[in-house]
Amino acid sequence: QVQLVESGGGLVQAGGSLRLSCAASGSIFSTNVMGWHRQAPGKQRELVATITSGGSTNYADSVKGRFAISRDNAKNAVFLQMNSLKPEDTAVYFCSAKLRLSFTTLMADYWGQGTQVTVSS
Repeated sequence: QVQLVESGGGLVQAGGSLRLSCAASGSIFSTNVMGWHRQAPGKQRELVATITSGGSTNYADSVKGRFAISRDNAKNAVFLQMNSLKPEDTAVYFCSAKLRLSFTTLMADYWGQGTQVTVSS
């Protein structure tokens, strides 16, 4: 069984920084794209950033220049450094991973349970 566990959320003032971490554990054969999504109250879940196993990144326009995604392939971990935080960044942040459990299985999407980020004005 695969688990993705996030950590690093919390309460921060506007302009501050937080670093989120997510580690995938279990019997994992390979990991492809890993990423972060967020969901604010009353809104749909939205993409924040993704990173491939080769290090190619993609960001939502709203976080470009402020957030940085990185990963540690050896540990199946992904990180999100969030700087210059704004109240509109307040949301539950979820990490995701597209991975394979064995050579014979297909890639599938897995999600963490989410971590709350609250930015006060």
